[in-house]
Amino acid sequence: MITGLYETHIQVSDLKKSVEFYTQVLGLTLAHYDENRPIAFLWIGEDKKAMLGLWEQAENLQKRHFAFSCDKEFILNSAACFLNDHHLKPYNFLKNKSATPMVFSWMPALAIYFDDRDGNQLELISILEGDGQPELGIITYEEWLKLKR
Repeated sequence: MITGLYETHIQVSDLKKSVEFYTQVLGLTLAHYDENRPIAFLWIGEDKKAMLGLWEQAENLQKRHFAFSCDKEFILNSAACFLNDHHLKPYNFLKNKSATPMVFSWMPALAIYFDDRDGNQLELISILEGDGQPELGIITYEEWLKLKR
């Protein structure tokens, strides 16, 4: 019955600045901005396929996590520089002070993390080809290439 995730919503402290971040830095497209509520909706990728809602709330923000699908080559070769160029600190799942993308072997998927201006944890993720190997745990892409069957 369920075939995917259509939308998710997060709280932000400054709607205008958050819309600028998600559109100008991450490249999402503004779908609707409602100053009366205040809320904004952004298309993720192709219009009307997936959406992010930003709800302004000045206090008691609840931080969330969500992941954006990305190209594997972007994550491997460009994501860290892209994030650094936008004053965003990339980190891996292990939070071991490294910006090296990690592979979740059970999926398998390659991922790198960063936080938005309100501390929401964002992830860039690419599903890898092949079968998952959960026994390998969370490893670097280089280790994945060496160990995969």
